[in-house]
Amino acid sequence: MNTVIKRSGLALAIAGICLTAGTASASSHREAPFITEVPKVDGTDFYMFRSYESGRENFVTLIANYLPLQDAYGGPNYFDLDEDAIYEIHIDNSGNAQEDITFRFQMQDVLNDIQLDVGGEMVSVPLKNIGDATDNANVQMRQEYTVTVIRGDRRTGTKQVATNATTGMETFAKPLDNIGGKSFGDYEAYADQHIFDVAIPGCGTEGRVFVGQRKEAFAVNLGEIFDLVNTNPVGPRNGEGAGDLADKNITSFALEVPTTCLTGTAQTASGDPVIGGWTTASVRQARVINPAPAANGKGATVEGGAYAQVSRLGMPLVNEVVIGLKDKDGFNASEPKDDGQFLTYVTNPTLPELLEALFGVTAPNNFPRNDLITAFLTGVPDLNGPDGVTASEMLRLNPNIATTAPGAQNDLGVLGGDNAGFPNGRRPVDDTVDISLRVAMGVLADPADAPNGDLEYTDGVQLDPTELRTTFPYLATPIAGSPNDI
Repeated sequence: MNTVIKRSGLALAIAGICLTAGTASASSHREAPFITEVPKVDGTDFYMFRSYESGRENFVTLIANYLPLQDAYGGPNYFDLDEDAIYEIHIDNSGNAQEDITFRFQMQDVLNDIQLDVGGEMVSVPLKNIGDATDNANVQMRQEYTVTVIRGDRRTGTKQVATNATTGMETFAKPLDNIGGKSFGDYEAYADQHIFDVAIPGCGTEGRVFVGQRKEAFAVNLGEIFDLVNTNPVGPRNGEGAGDLADKNITSFALEVPTTCLTGTAQTASGDPVIGGWTTASVRQARVINPAPAANGKGATVEGGAYAQVSRLGMPLVNEVVIGLKDKDGFNASEPKDDGQFLTYVTNPTLPELLEALFGVTAPNNFPRNDLITAFLTGVPDLNGPDGVTASEMLRLNPNIATTAPGAQNDLGVLGGDNAGFPNGRRPVDDTVDISLRVAMGVLADPADAPNGDLEYTDGVQLDPTELRTTFPYLATPIAGSPNDI
């Protein structure tokens, strides 16, 4: 980047946002002490971007990922979600740091007790399926879900249920995880049958929805990163191999919504609409372990009470490498309107100091980092920062910015001259790792504060964009649990 761009207001704004993002590209995997105990509700990544599938430019795609680090072979139960939890995507389109629209997903288990005649006794089988898994008659346990649209406060607002635009049903089927080639002759075709047209109340034009397993899109060596960044920070961008997540799957909630259904009063100075978004997951406050679970409806636990939020994710990596360890559970339970309590982590970030100590380079030291406050908490001026916004942490998108075709997308986003990418929303291809490393070490700072800021820092792992789909739900078909083709 040239000096003029580096010193511009836009670049300085990006610095604020990206600095808080941290150094690892796995955005929120096991980032807080409590969430390690309930991985089914661990929100890992949130994408929000103007749809770039041909003919879908008037839609915004929202993708919320949960349940990290899935080994594809993890049977026999694999990675069903928690039917006692609620998974939510929140939209702030007024700039007041409170949700105006919430899309709530709730799962429901569907049990089909399959039994075999063994010596005259009917005996339940131990496997997920006993034949072709595309036939529900051969499947013991699968899941369905509902989508509820809440306008206003998520707890007290008006609730309406979205429906399948083809059948009128209020429930949608989640595909089984990719068990392997003997259970699924063509898993991709099977999963695509679970992409549904959805009638979203108050939106008019139909959207699309998909909930199911996908291949993890992030490329990073988690072990090396958390071993005090045990890698070459100035080596080639793809010099560290495929990354620790190359053989992992994830579970995605993907929703494509008409843009006009999401926009509101929040606008940039030039009049472009701005959408703010973040994800949460909540579980019941009370959980009692059943000492004698049985198949007669008495499960391993009994859940009750009000829902308590245990996961939150907007911008990538905030809780993972920005929020102090003692406050990580608190951040997961918090709401954007209360983000003032975490202000010190922005004005006096520890990450640059840690990198300075590890590599002997000089990080920006103009404390407090007042230059970052406005950008980090309000969006990028003239790009996706609405006028009069309440300072808060969330992902923000200007849907008026034209899409970039998949083959031309720059994984450095705005830093690479591609304004359709991070931090103007976030696409699966966007490499928040390299962006964050360079910004944290001062690529956008005054050279007097960051004499090593022009180095091209990297984690050495780069996603191959050809792995991604160019159509909804954009993330790739998950890795099969069995590599054998039968």
